[in-house]
Amino acid sequence: MPTLSGETTYDVSATIAFSIVLLTAMAAPLLQTPYGRFADARWGASLDPRLGWFLMELPAPVVFLATFVGGPHRAEPYPLVLLAVWSFHYLNRGFLMPLLMRVPRGQKGSFSLMVVAIGWLVTSLHGYLNARWATTFHANPSAAWLADPRFLLGFAIYALAMGGNLHADHVLRTLRTRDEVARGERVHRIPRGGLFELVTNASYFTELVAWSGFALMTWSPGGLFILGISLANLVPRALATHRWYLAKFPAYPRERKILVPYVW
Repeated sequence: MPTLSGETTYDVSATIAFSIVLLTAMAAPLLQTPYGRFADARWGASLDPRLGWFLMELPAPVVFLATFVGGPHRAEPYPLVLLAVWSFHYLNRGFLMPLLMRVPRGQKGSFSLMVVAIGWLVTSLHGYLNARWATTFHANPSAAWLADPRFLLGFAIYALAMGGNLHADHVLRTLRTRDEVARGERVHRIPRGGLFELVTNASYFTELVAWSGFALMTWSPGGLFILGISLANLVPRALATHRWYLAKFPAYPRERKILVPYVW
């Protein structure tokens, strides 16, 4: 991976970002992030998960675009391709995914305001570091980078993993029928199909693989940051989720791994 830029603002931001990764790696195994099935009223007021998720992800596209338009190389081929990838990712992640969530009618908030606040810091750094690097500091923002083996392999990994992630999100979303949602029934079922036949956390696995591809295709501190923070948060959460399913469902398939097919 590349060294930092030499510009004070960028380097300080990157230092803060990687410090957050380290702190998260230390804290996450001890305390699950309080949202979803691990929501905890002790962490203060909570929001509807659709609103909470939207607000948490919002700085990523906003800060990215605000930084992108000021970059000297913003019209070069590679930054424009990254802009397209970013727009697709956060159209799904920040807008469509929360919009399509099936939240039972009358359910109390399950997305802590603390998660939103911390998320703003993480997603703002994510947007800034990646947009600034692509439009200002990348060593080769021309079309030549699009033919580099790192970009080609990284983009292929990202695209395939995102396809799997979309499928995993669909499986989880449709575990509750629309009628159950309308009646306010909080139903839990065992996910079936696709990678869920191999691992409990198919959505986490595909997200981590996608960010691995993203880190490779961008070859940037920002790409490494989002991969690192995702690993620090999702690996302990995957273990807790697996244990939750085993406790919730006596007939849960014991052959399923926690996160990585055939490995763990």
